[in-house]
Amino acid sequence: MEELRLQGKYIIQGKIKVLTGLHIGGPTTGLNIGGVDNIVIKDAEGKPYIPGSSLKGKMRSLLEKSEGLAGDEQRVWVVKDKVSIHMCDDSKCKVCNIFGRTSGEHITVKGERLTIHNVTPSRLIVRDVFLSSESIEKFEGKLDLEWTEVKWENTIDRVTSQANPRQTERVPAGAIFGDDEEPFEMIYNVFDDADKENLRWVFKALKLLEEDYLGGSGTRGYGKIRFENLKVFWNSSEDYKKGTVELTDARRINKGYKTVEDILKHFDEIIR
Repeated sequence: MEELRLQGKYIIQGKIKVLTGLHIGGPTTGLNIGGVDNIVIKDAEGKPYIPGSSLKGKMRSLLEKSEGLAGDEQRVWVVKDKVSIHMCDDSKCKVCNIFGRTSGEHITVKGERLTIHNVTPSRLIVRDVFLSSESIEKFEGKLDLEWTEVKWENTIDRVTSQANPRQTERVPAGAIFGDDEEPFEMIYNVFDDADKENLRWVFKALKLLEEDYLGGSGTRGYGKIRFENLKVFWNSSEDYKKGTVELTDARRINKGYKTVEDILKHFDEIIR
């Protein structure tokens, strides 16, 4: 493992707008008589939120597929016979360098063992995102449940045509996660010049996610989202040393480029 020295951090902030009903499943422990079959994950106040793990996991999955790294020979089991992800020992692999690679031996899909020598931490940190105060005010008292809607669905038996109705809880279309006080936020650590270029693939993953879905039942229309009012800041290691770390408009490096598309189009200009 090579020595890592932090050059600085890119901070990406913004909002996430829900364009179609969003369902990210929550815990199903306990018995809720008369309740919804499939509930969404909620914070301590009972409001729905988007876990950083859901965002980061989906970004990684989409990037693996787009880079041709989702085949049997490119994946390892992280939970034996249940969960597999891409991981390799290539020190230049963008996916591994962005999301990290662990040490030790991993059982591959074909039963062979892969030993990782180029261990590296994840450059990307993705925070949980909470329902905006705007959406809380907008939906209060207008939905099936306090902050969410209930959608009825039927599973139809193809032979008998018997219906099996079920209820799914969703965050309604139009909801916004993140606001000025608590925005959607990702932190991207830079250890070398290659990391700066690899940041482009983080925005590529965000665009792939906009054209895919977040959460469950995406092929049935759920989970279309859009990233809005994005702000990108750069704070160097020297800024942290001097205490000159700021997240102000004066320090924003993507002025005029607020969407994922615009940032990708003008990426070289922004990073310079």
